[in-house]
Amino acid sequence: MLGTMTFALWLAIGGALLVLTALGGSMLSRMPVSTSMLYLLAGLAVGPLGLALAAPSLDQHSRLIEHLTEVIVLLSLFTSGLKMSVGLSDKRWFPPLRLALVSMLVTVALITCVGVWVLGLPLGAAVLLGGILAPTDPVLATEVQVEHPADRDQLRFSLTGEGGLNDGTAFPVVMLGLGLLGVHEIGEWGWRWWAVDVLWATLVGVGIGAALGIWLGRLVLHLRHHHRVAEGYENFLALGLIGLSYGLAVLAYGYGFLAVFAAGLALRYTAQERTTMASATETAAQGDAAAAEMAHAVTSFNEQLDRIGEIVGVAVVGMLLWAVPWDAAAWWFVPLMLLAVRPISVIVGLAGSKRTSRTQRGLIAWFGIRGIGSLYYLSYAINHGLPAAHVPTLTALTFAVVVSSIVLHGVSVTPLMARYRRRRGRSG
Repeated sequence: MLGTMTFALWLAIGGALLVLTALGGSMLSRMPVSTSMLYLLAGLAVGPLGLALAAPSLDQHSRLIEHLTEVIVLLSLFTSGLKMSVGLSDKRWFPPLRLALVSMLVTVALITCVGVWVLGLPLGAAVLLGGILAPTDPVLATEVQVEHPADRDQLRFSLTGEGGLNDGTAFPVVMLGLGLLGVHEIGEWGWRWWAVDVLWATLVGVGIGAALGIWLGRLVLHLRHHHRVAEGYENFLALGLIGLSYGLAVLAYGYGFLAVFAAGLALRYTAQERTTMASATETAAQGDAAAAEMAHAVTSFNEQLDRIGEIVGVAVVGMLLWAVPWDAAAWWFVPLMLLAVRPISVIVGLAGSKRTSRTQRGLIAWFGIRGIGSLYYLSYAINHGLPAAHVPTLTALTFAVVVSSIVLHGVSVTPLMARYRRRRGRSG
């Protein structure tokens, strides 16, 4: 009977969270509270600090947490790619590219300096901490991301593109940190790291994802347009493309995160290309409708999966808090990270940018949301040889930043974005 009651309680909690998600868009849209904050509280309630229905910890469940967060990030990256409907030649890409490369490297450098000179970490552990905390999170940033493919707002586009790109570009930094700690081969003077972990893995990941997205998109549109088949299976198409791009990229020693983002981007571009090329003929119009229908169906399905992933991921964070070995350094490290490291990195990364206004740069500097991606990289490092002596410090700082980000950004996103929309409306 006890087991039955526990299972029923789990179902009730899960059902309540799903209902909350369904109603959250309308009920919480005007309040300084995000659904992620409520998921975090639900995780706390379920864990040992509440009902004690589950007591997960990174020590005992790091493999499970790694794969769980990996899947959640993959779903979010694919959705982010699907929302980016402009071609790579569009100048709107300059800000997110600069954020994902320049700003991320500045973030890693600053965290590394703090880690070595203030926290007393060895260079490898400090670089690893930078790699864990540098990427912004595509899972928790939905309120500040592109709302739909036709959204051309540079602020949302920059944050969406940054979150999609730097979850992949952070991987070489993580591998470098593990290499400097002696648990990953980087070669003499780092030649293997440059050749394999940076160049090969990045090019393979982007290449495989883009090729699969374009090929599969064109194949499906061809079959629909000329043979009236492959209709109504958009859900399988989305999940299949995620699995194919990620699996093949990893098997080829590439970065699966970049592959999945590139696949979503290429699939959307293929549908957009078909729409642009459509003429006024009835046949072309039918093809245009098929492309728009496919893109809309895949995006809608993935957005729903993304939301479910957010629920699970943030609830897991809440359940894990009881086992975090909190470090006193978190009290000053979190404000340093949010109020100094992130703004400085954005100022440097977007210096001289004509595509972003001063207001947009200020909001980009604040909404450097950290979340499930950081938890993934932390568990990945633990499972790939991170020395036990450094696990408590990196765990405490990572969770402190993630939880603070969920709360502070959750409280501020509604009023700040509402004010931004009003100012943008007046200026437009």
